[in-house]
Amino acid sequence: MFRTALRNVLAHKARLLMTAFAVMLGVTFISGSLIYGDSANRAATARATDGYGRIAVSVFPDDSRGGAAVAGDGPPGVDAATVAALAKVPGVAAATGRVDGFAAVADRDGRLLGHGPSHKGANFAPGAHGTDPAYRFTRGSGPTRDDAIALDETTAAKGGYRVGDTVRVGTNHGAASYTLSGIFRTDGTARPAGGSLTLFTDATAQRLFLRPGRYAKADLTAAPGTGVRDLLGRVESALPPGTGAATGAQLARIQANLATNDSDTMSQILVGFAAVALFTATFLISNTFTMLVSRRTRELALMRAVGATRRQVRRVLLTESLLVGALASAAGLAAGTGVAALLRTVFAADDAPAAPLVLTPGTVLTSLLVGTVLPMVAAWLPIRRAMAIPPVAALGAAEPAQPARTGSLRTGLCSALLLAGVGAAAYGALSPGRDSRTVIGVGAALALTGAIGLIPLLARPFTALARPLLTRLHPVHGTLAARNTVRDPRRTGATAAALAIALTLASGLSVLGASAARYLDRATTHDFTADYLVKPAEGGMRMTPDTAAPLKGLPGVRSSPLDQSTGYRLGGVPSVLTGVDPATIGGLLRYDVIEGSLDSLAEGRIAVADFKAGPAGWRVGQTLPLERQDGERGSVTIGAVYRADEQSNLLPSITAPDSLVARYDSAPSTAGVLVDTPGGPGRASLGEVTRALGDNPALAVLDRAGIRAQDSGDIGEQLNVFYALLSMALAIAALGIANTLAMSVLERHKEIGTLRALGVDRSGVSRMIRLEALLLGGLGATLGTALGVFLGWALGRTLQESVAGYALVLPWGRLAVGVLIALVGALLASVWPARRAARTDIAAATAVQ
Repeated sequence: MFRTALRNVLAHKARLLMTAFAVMLGVTFISGSLIYGDSANRAATARATDGYGRIAVSVFPDDSRGGAAVAGDGPPGVDAATVAALAKVPGVAAATGRVDGFAAVADRDGRLLGHGPSHKGANFAPGAHGTDPAYRFTRGSGPTRDDAIALDETTAAKGGYRVGDTVRVGTNHGAASYTLSGIFRTDGTARPAGGSLTLFTDATAQRLFLRPGRYAKADLTAAPGTGVRDLLGRVESALPPGTGAATGAQLARIQANLATNDSDTMSQILVGFAAVALFTATFLISNTFTMLVSRRTRELALMRAVGATRRQVRRVLLTESLLVGALASAAGLAAGTGVAALLRTVFAADDAPAAPLVLTPGTVLTSLLVGTVLPMVAAWLPIRRAMAIPPVAALGAAEPAQPARTGSLRTGLCSALLLAGVGAAAYGALSPGRDSRTVIGVGAALALTGAIGLIPLLARPFTALARPLLTRLHPVHGTLAARNTVRDPRRTGATAAALAIALTLASGLSVLGASAARYLDRATTHDFTADYLVKPAEGGMRMTPDTAAPLKGLPGVRSSPLDQSTGYRLGGVPSVLTGVDPATIGGLLRYDVIEGSLDSLAEGRIAVADFKAGPAGWRVGQTLPLERQDGERGSVTIGAVYRADEQSNLLPSITAPDSLVARYDSAPSTAGVLVDTPGGPGRASLGEVTRALGDNPALAVLDRAGIRAQDSGDIGEQLNVFYALLSMALAIAALGIANTLAMSVLERHKEIGTLRALGVDRSGVSRMIRLEALLLGGLGATLGTALGVFLGWALGRTLQESVAGYALVLPWGRLAVGVLIALVGALLASVWPARRAARTDIAAATAVQ
């Protein structure tokens, strides 16, 4: 049986080639995802734990776990006296105080170097020999003067800086220029990928990031012959109150667990899309074996007639699918290694160190098992159908195509699944709750399964609708293409189903993405009437009211900070106050005042958003008791109520005069600064505002377009990544169309020869095949787009309860592009089958057999 199966695979290798290629693509994707995930986890772990090997014990405030110090009742951090005392503990070779915080480096044009929130500054702490073991200098040396800094090697290279150059650095205390004293390399614990690391002197770092004479933590190294556990016990007995200690190994394990979260998430997303690609491939495999078995009906019947049992014939066919899957899986696993290397390049930070790819036995076993079992499962139904044909009937004629019947059990079951799925998704959308998305997910799976099963029935009415257009363009060829498409509805349905799956996901993502982008655009810019918004360029910086102070001196410029202060209870309701300049805020934000007047801010009153005032029963003129977490008490009076979106990024829930906020909070956090210039947005006004802010690279001065791009740009980038991942499923669907058309050309060899003999030229035959491909692509794209829009609406409805202002947006342009891509892909898939059909030899095809 095995030899027979191997001989059959070699005999039909051309017909099985596309099936093998589809399996290989799916296995490539899933093995590449698994290899990438394992490699990224190992690289992230190595980077996050790099450097902890040289730390025996770390001492820190007992609520910071080795990170930034947290202010409590006393001064924050660990004082210098404690560090000096720890150095004298028996078994301690050295004790080094560490302090770090936010520091952003500008390039020569004043733009921020690096990306993400990882812009760090730290202290250079030289030991007895004048070196710091955490940093290896390649040029120059560490800073020894307060006006000097050192930069990590990658940041210096990006900025084109050399030792002796002047570098602009921004911190929470503003921006200043420093002389570059050295360039260094360091470990992953000090400098996360994508950001920058700037070293200051001890005194400068303490002043900028903590407090003079204080450190965030102290790193201890062990003397030779001293065990880490013994040293930990000695250190803990010498610690002052309010501090704790942990070994470097303990901290490394904590960092390793934190470091793998992002790579685990991306790996799971990739595996999910790989599963979609494999699921799409099952339709191609099933279609191929259906057509192969149909063409080999007489051969299989002859095997039965000469003594082979039904089980033996079934075993031969399953072995063929096993061989195809095994060979394709091996090739896919090899290609997956290359895909993993590509994924690592795409998703890794541009300065991440090179790390080896990790190929685990589990990845090899999973990839080979999935790729081998999948073809067997997909081939089972056509094989079972073929085995049900009596040998005598099969010897007489090939099995005719089985049309889809509206009264069949399959039709009834698929209709029930479709209705149940649509009903479940609609129920989850219209009755939002904690489990509504799970209900929609189950409904989506049921609806998609039912729709796929009903595609054979939909092929005929869809073709009837499209036929007038085809016949108008090409009367003869359009008619022939329409008839050929509905000749075998099951084959047509299986081919279009693969495309429908990909378009369902793509169009659903498009609807969600467009709706979310529109919501974010409204939430960020609808209430914005100023020229500019000043905010941190990247995460990590903390703005204070002092940030906006220099803007007050610019002639003709109006500005107002948004000073957020938390920890209040107004009338017993937890509240956040946002301090603004009463004289200018009315011209910088759009306030739709319902009751009272915004001018009351100048009188020391507050203005409240309707979504805050309504549930609490507050009204204009009402005086509310105010209580702070620290116990301070007071009272405020409501002077206005305004209409606002609860999810607005700019319009506060409670607007207060900045003088009122300053009375209760000496250090509020400034969320942004609104700026209006006399000449409006432009290069000159932008430069003026930027210079007034001290050319600080950590601050971004954004106009309306910049705000929109910053807040909604991530959605577009994520959608583009998902579209790229879905392209694998689209490619497999295109292979399915090519495979179906190619097999159809083989089955209709004599028919095509007859058409050629009757006067249809080669271009006419090619045109007929291309029109068939368009019908297949159009059917899959239409059904997939309709399902995707429905599911996008359903999932979007679940967001409306938690995201006020979210509304459905149909991105007609993007949906049309998706359908166009599907049609173009179908046309490209028809090139080879059409060319083969056009080259049909008339004499050989019409010869009597």
